[in-house]
Amino acid sequence: MDSLQIKTAIQAGQTFLGVELGSTRIKAVLIGPDHTPIASGGYQWENRWENGVWTYPLQEVWEGLQASWKELADQVQAAYGLPLTRLGGLGFSAMMHGYLAFDQAGELLVPFRTWRNTITGQAAEELTQLFRFNIPQRWSVAHLWQAALNGEEHLARLDFVTTLAGYVHWQLTGQKVVGVGEASGMFPIDSAACDYDGKMVEQFQALAAGHGYRWELKKLFPRVLAAGQPAGNLTPQGARLLDPSGRLEPGAPLCPPEGDAGTGMVATNSIAPRTGNVSAGTSVFAMAVLENPLSQVHPEIDLVTTPAGLPVAMVHCNNCTSDLNAWVGLFGQVVEALGLSASQQQLYETLFTQALAGEKDGGGLLSYNYDSGEPVSGFTEGRPLFLRSPDSRFNLPNFMRTLLYSAVATLRLGMRILEEEGVHLDRLLGHGGYFKTPGVGQKLMAAALHVPVAVMETAGEGGAWGIALLAAYLVQKQEGQSLEDYLNTRVFAGNRGWVVEPDPADQAGFDAFLNRYAAGLAIQQAAVEHYQ
Repeated sequence: MDSLQIKTAIQAGQTFLGVELGSTRIKAVLIGPDHTPIASGGYQWENRWENGVWTYPLQEVWEGLQASWKELADQVQAAYGLPLTRLGGLGFSAMMHGYLAFDQAGELLVPFRTWRNTITGQAAEELTQLFRFNIPQRWSVAHLWQAALNGEEHLARLDFVTTLAGYVHWQLTGQKVVGVGEASGMFPIDSAACDYDGKMVEQFQALAAGHGYRWELKKLFPRVLAAGQPAGNLTPQGARLLDPSGRLEPGAPLCPPEGDAGTGMVATNSIAPRTGNVSAGTSVFAMAVLENPLSQVHPEIDLVTTPAGLPVAMVHCNNCTSDLNAWVGLFGQVVEALGLSASQQQLYETLFTQALAGEKDGGGLLSYNYDSGEPVSGFTEGRPLFLRSPDSRFNLPNFMRTLLYSAVATLRLGMRILEEEGVHLDRLLGHGGYFKTPGVGQKLMAAALHVPVAVMETAGEGGAWGIALLAAYLVQKQEGQSLEDYLNTRVFAGNRGWVVEPDPADQAGFDAFLNRYAAGLAIQQAAVEHYQ
């Protein structure tokens, strides 16, 4: 779209807003009717460790959303000389899973418990055995059942449980709904019905009743919607929540709120069988859309769905780039101490590029990036570690390659299980901070996962762009048009991205590193036990 066309779309209310509340950044993206980004805004935030729980205060949710909207609207005003007052549609996405519990008056009963918490082990194990279906610790139902096992007082007043995306959507529309992909991180889904699995709902309610809880899960949890189904409209109160200036008009339709896994699938066009995507930021997860069910339950593998309801195998690791970012920050301090200056982008590009010159196995170095617990490898707590032996080749290229390998090592442990299950992928689409330096993260990820990895130019827009696409699909789809067809014909036609095949030498080097990594997990366990 040229400048005149963009102005026309803004004035006519034909633009679409997507907002994603990620673990370190809230990002808003405005797109035109042709799906091209027009403006963006953001807000940095961090989870907090308070009273043994990883959380975010809800007040900061609204501060971040309002700041992101203002920055985006100011961009539109500066670039096109127009106030942003009308939208054609909008949607909200956020970190999946977790536990937001409310009473009948809509008051939060306990601080938001995020996906990062590993405090629901007993509940997750009991529910996995009951359902014969893997229930990870992050899932909302695991948090709910752990609260019951703990005998928490707030359950006597519990009326509604939702996720962060579901909460924001509820406040802006009055509708207690979530998209099916987001719902699949709360409770198991029946893909044929595109709803919570009926048999498992009955099993859970019977279990709860045995402990004195007369819950009706479909009333306690939000209603499930598939992509393309109407999910409510922006209310006057919701418009003021997002834009306190009062310029934003109410009435725009919203698509079902989705989780970051679902928006990542949409943003990379990875929603058909044999496609997959890998999102690598604070956490890392790989999604593989399944052709056939898995043969058995694997505690390392989540079974979720696409925003259209197709079954997906998900390997989710709590830790990815946090430790890597901390080291880059340290190097930045060295630069400053020398009286020099370098932008954050320069630091990352310089240091990431050094990794390509490192030895294929990282020179005998070893790193564990566990800022928090890591269920895939069996840890409820983490301690970031960097180790070397006296004869390791300790230099900057090897150091950086080792950090980048460490960020995806646990993911590889989970992906090997899918290979053993006969899950085949033609390629993975990569997005997230790990891929920001062209060619580096992509090359090393391909080696780690033994599969071609593609990155699209639009992947940098991430999940905010993905949820904006879902908002556009809601409004612009033809009658009966599937999400897959809409993405293939209207958004990604002919765009397969830049594909990197696994380099055999890099692949062998990563495998050698992974053997060292797996053998050294006892060191991580000792650190957890002895370093507080």
